[in-house]
Amino acid sequence: MNNPLKMVIVLTVISALAALLLAGVYGATKQKIADAERKDFLKGLTTVLPGFDNEPDRETLTVDGKTLYIGKKSGQVFGYAVESVTAKGYSGNIKILVGASVEGKVLGIEVISHAETPGLGSKIEDEQWRDSFIGMTADSKISVKKDGGDIDSFSGATISPRAVCEAVKSALETIGKAGGAK
Repeated sequence: MNNPLKMVIVLTVISALAALLLAGVYGATKQKIADAERKDFLKGLTTVLPGFDNEPDRETLTVDGKTLYIGKKSGQVFGYAVESVTAKGYSGNIKILVGASVEGKVLGIEVISHAETPGLGSKIEDEQWRDSFIGMTADSKISVKKDGGDIDSFSGATISPRAVCEAVKSALETIGKAGGAK
């Protein structure tokens, strides 16, 4: 055998072994990862649909191509949650989970992911700020005070709160389309 052929064979064997090892690790951890992701998502649903006694991540409704998670207490629908994404964040997409009652009042919001500036735009994660949306409806002034709304922005960071306001409005619009679906 000449040298180039030996190198190709050795690299092929090493690559095949590495691929088998990676496939084995993936197979062994796949369910654990899925369970951890579900647990995190249920934690978010607990924040935005407090008090549900069903499995809202398994009881869903589709509206305009978006999945609504149905919150029930004692078999009665009391609210819906939906993920909402806006590209208008300072550093990119902001993804939130919004829960609202069947009457359309915000029950809570949870920030799922963002790339906002630490210490400034990342304040959208603060519970006290997120709680300022609770009780609002699609008819409320869901915008920052600088734009005539009821939501505080942060000194030096208005873009992030504006983006969250937009995402909340979009979520309420989607939930409103669910109508009386139970």
